[in-house]
Amino acid sequence: MSVKTRELFLKNKAEELDREMGLIRTQEETGRHVRMLTHEIRSTLDRDTILKTTLVELGRTLGLEECALWMPSRNGSSLYLSRTLHHQLPTGSTVPINLPVVNQIFSSNHAMIIPHTCQLAKVRPSSGRYVPPEVAAVRVPLLHLSNFQINDWSELSAKSYAVMVLILPSDSARKWHVHELELVEVVADQVAVALSHAAILEESMRARDLLMEQNVALDYARQEAELAIRARNDFLAVMNHEMRTPLHAIITLSSLLLETELNPEQRSMVETVLKSSSLLATLINDILDLSKLEDGSLELEIGTFNLHSVFREVVNFIKPIAAVKKLSVSLMPSPDLPLCATGDEKRLMQILLNIVGNAVKFTKEGHIALTASVARTDYLRDFRAPEFYPASSDGHFYLRVQVKDTGCGISPQDLPHLFTKFAQGRNVASRGFSGSGLGLAICKRYVSLMQGHIWLESEGIGKGCMATFVVKLGICENPDGSQQKIVPLPWAKHGQEDTSSSRGMPKDPKAFIPLKPRYQRSV
Repeated sequence: MSVKTRELFLKNKAEELDREMGLIRTQEETGRHVRMLTHEIRSTLDRDTILKTTLVELGRTLGLEECALWMPSRNGSSLYLSRTLHHQLPTGSTVPINLPVVNQIFSSNHAMIIPHTCQLAKVRPSSGRYVPPEVAAVRVPLLHLSNFQINDWSELSAKSYAVMVLILPSDSARKWHVHELELVEVVADQVAVALSHAAILEESMRARDLLMEQNVALDYARQEAELAIRARNDFLAVMNHEMRTPLHAIITLSSLLLETELNPEQRSMVETVLKSSSLLATLINDILDLSKLEDGSLELEIGTFNLHSVFREVVNFIKPIAAVKKLSVSLMPSPDLPLCATGDEKRLMQILLNIVGNAVKFTKEGHIALTASVARTDYLRDFRAPEFYPASSDGHFYLRVQVKDTGCGISPQDLPHLFTKFAQGRNVASRGFSGSGLGLAICKRYVSLMQGHIWLESEGIGKGCMATFVVKLGICENPDGSQQKIVPLPWAKHGQEDTSSSRGMPKDPKAFIPLKPRYQRSV
């Protein structure tokens, strides 16, 4: 008995060893097939070649009757037949992605046997054979696409899968072995990696082509812009030299001609010539100034100037024009207004002349009131300009100027657009007012350069208008070398006018000596 027992034991051991050797050979064979297939599919980055090679090599290695790949549709609601091994059915067939068998495949990372009657397995014509084939399926993870979009793949925001279906020959007793299913799983992972690399390459090539197209378009746009800039500069040069010079002669000669003895008809014609030439000269000057502002070539000319003299000159210039229309012009400086300041005197005067000139132009009867004061920084925030952040400092102050008229007023719908180039209110053209529509746009640019803010207020048509601007000016030194410290009066708040007395701007700067107690001098 002991001999037979030993023989049986050795026989079992030999069979077990044979099984282990067979398993090792199977694993080696599987590894060899995987390495060979991996080498084949990774030898190219073309997506179609990868899919074709995968199906052909799997069909030859596993002896398959058919092998197919189902890809997700663009909207992710279905799977469509992308490729088959023997092309027995036309591609493009679809199955819903919410089928139970599809969900089962997606939820597992292993290959599984599926019914031969399910829609995924119907990738070949019915053979009518008695023994149905055994069908396996495995999911193929696709690249998580957040910045990529492949031609016929959906742009995926969540992880997506394709399905590979493998069909054994019909009328055979062959079944899927575990090592074969493991081989399918490994190949599916390798195919997923290869497809991911192909997708990245395809998208990078598309991005490169798009970038080249954009570079060509940008280069063309740059050339067009340079051509437009040259044309603009040539046009501005012509206006500056070839148009302003004869216009000045026309304006001068027309003015001199008006001083001679003319009959009413002649005087009317000369006045028309003078008015038209003056308007054209203003338009040319505005366009030249605006072009400098837009290309950034305009810089402020900072210097110390008499602030009172600026207002005095503006009023003296405007009063004769207003007198023709029988308009009164009043200047109400605040007692805390300093005598001198540091800034761009020319640009400040240009802003004042433009705004006060608009008030005179759009007012037929009544008066224009000009107020000037030192604005308190805690009252400077304006809800219409949240980006305007004034800050107090010992080295500067904010000048607040308001121009109020009893003119034609502004429609509320027009207020937001009046600082746009060539924009005019709806009542301007209808009431016969002329202008280029550049004045306020230029004023806004100048005010911005002076770190300030400008806005308009009106209760409507026929109710007048009030223009307000705030600009930053430097505090100049006193003759003794000390610096004036600006202390705004408590009542000089946010556009409040000094109406307690009719303060006209004195012609003699010494008349402002009584204001000195309003200032504190730093030693």
